[in-house]
Amino acid sequence: MCDLRMPGIQEYLQQPLVCGLRDKASYVRRAAVLGCAKMVKLQGDCEVDGALVNELYSLLRDQDPIVVVNCLRALEEILKKEGGVVINKPIAHHLLNRMPDLDQWGQSEVLTFLLRYKPRSEDELFDILNLLDAYLKSSSPSVVMAATKLFLVLAREYPDVQADVLVRVKGPLLSACTSESRELCFTALCHVRQILRSLPGHFSSHYKKFFCSYSEPHYIKCQKMEVLCELVNDENVQQVLEELKGYCTDVSVELAQGAIFAIANIARTYTEQCVGILTELLGLQQEHITSAVVRAFRDLAWLCPQCTDAVCQALPGCEDTIQDSEGKQALIWLLGTHGEKIPNAPYVLEDFVENVKSEAFPAVRMELLTALLRLFLARPAECQDMLGRLLHYCIEEEQDMAVRDRALFCYRLLQAGVEEVRRVLCSPKCDPSLGLLGDQSKQPVNAWALEFNTLATVYGRERWALATAQQPVDPSYSCSPCADSRNRDTESLVSEGNKEILEVHPDTPMPEGNKELLKAHPDAGSLSLIPDVSLAAEQFEKTWLSLDTSCQLSLPWCGPVHADTIQTALRVVHIQTIAMSKAGAQPWKAYLSAQDDSGCLFLTELLLQAADSELQVSVKQSKAKPEALQSFISALRTVLEAVAGLQS
Repeated sequence: MCDLRMPGIQEYLQQPLVCGLRDKASYVRRAAVLGCAKMVKLQGDCEVDGALVNELYSLLRDQDPIVVVNCLRALEEILKKEGGVVINKPIAHHLLNRMPDLDQWGQSEVLTFLLRYKPRSEDELFDILNLLDAYLKSSSPSVVMAATKLFLVLAREYPDVQADVLVRVKGPLLSACTSESRELCFTALCHVRQILRSLPGHFSSHYKKFFCSYSEPHYIKCQKMEVLCELVNDENVQQVLEELKGYCTDVSVELAQGAIFAIANIARTYTEQCVGILTELLGLQQEHITSAVVRAFRDLAWLCPQCTDAVCQALPGCEDTIQDSEGKQALIWLLGTHGEKIPNAPYVLEDFVENVKSEAFPAVRMELLTALLRLFLARPAECQDMLGRLLHYCIEEEQDMAVRDRALFCYRLLQAGVEEVRRVLCSPKCDPSLGLLGDQSKQPVNAWALEFNTLATVYGRERWALATAQQPVDPSYSCSPCADSRNRDTESLVSEGNKEILEVHPDTPMPEGNKELLKAHPDAGSLSLIPDVSLAAEQFEKTWLSLDTSCQLSLPWCGPVHADTIQTALRVVHIQTIAMSKAGAQPWKAYLSAQDDSGCLFLTELLLQAADSELQVSVKQSKAKPEALQSFISALRTVLEAVAGLQS
């Protein structure tokens, strides 16, 4: 009956469902609980029956464990617009005590819901952790991962406890990495890489677990190679390099090139061994291998100047094998930048000049112009004639305007004199500091604890934020909007806890330099937010509860919150503050509103659980306008990042 989409059927459903919730047979109660969620879904925007919600809350103490889990899911669906089911202390303790009765699916669900509960004291916290300890050894990977995330979130103020949990979960993760299920294996590898951000070398003693097998798909092999690069140390470098060398001759071109780039990545630390392996690979005379090696040599010559001599000695003969654009550009760059160390560099470039008319890639011709002009400064007698021929062709006959403009620039630069050419083109030939920019610094566990056991770990934080910003999403379990304030016994959303909320002070001054920084962002102006439009607290609360969450994202935040600075910075881009917690409050919250020229409202909640953690941002939109939402999020992100930078 609950699946029948007939007008007016809801009035015939409620009474049978209420009777089903009180039935003696557990199977009937299970079906009735799920039927309640379907009935509310059919009702659309109608007001939720409070008596039905109370009945479902009471069924959380049902003797049947499946009824308990079904009630949690049903309440989550029914109360979706209000942030989902509320987990208070009695419910949390009851669910923890019922955990042994649940199946693996139910345990995983309950552990996820328990993320919403924050223990009141340290003793309660460690009592909960002791109860959860056994689930770190569960045979179900989903239960282990859910228990690990709950440990990490609850112990956010105890880094030693977090590190100990990650050590204990090493075994289950390694088992998952060798699972026959490809999806499980890939997800486990993504979580391994996430853990390595905070604990480098955490899996180094088990590096052989990440060797690729022949039957594994390409995407798993690529993940394993990425992990191997992070596990290399003095003890295993030779074995890892030998393994990666074997992948370089794989039938898959993409995998072979990925293995070559992995060796080049390791070469930043273990230069001699890696350069030797890459030089050996050139002897295979295979086009895709030679191209990848030359591109790796280009990066090494730039990042590791100690590799330059070995690279220059290995280059002769490569030009006959390379056919792709990226490989040709890398080879030409090396010949132009380090041509004084390569005896046949002018003659190799002359072959490219002779065949410039048949060259299919404009990017190669542009690179050839710059490289030959640079080599002309080091070896003018050998390059003068071919440089003139190349400039004549590119200026008089070239059809691609970008190449022609580059040729004109080089010609006019030569007219200004050799010294001027030397001043413009003779930039540094290497920059080892850039290698540090690509390295991920050690992150605290709290920086990614909330993303653990979510799709953000698989997709990456930025791509997942972009994907979820494209369409409305349901509130997440870990940080649902106003999850702490939606209790049947609590006060209203905005007026909750008068001791935490402070009044808005509209006259707080802000330095002019900071205003210019914020006004420089283009998205804030293109969105056309209307200034001085603010909602009353009651109207904000009513509108907030009636809307679905359009976007959620996390921003890094360090140090305490300065409420006046944030409020004033937001007002510069016409975002009004409805209410805000006092400085030092934990968790710290703020509620914001803005309206564009089309009347679309943007309601925002900022939530900071603790200092030096991530700022959780939830945005609701009164009209479905994806482009306007993206512009508003971009403006809000710019303001918050600017304020965070000023505070640090």
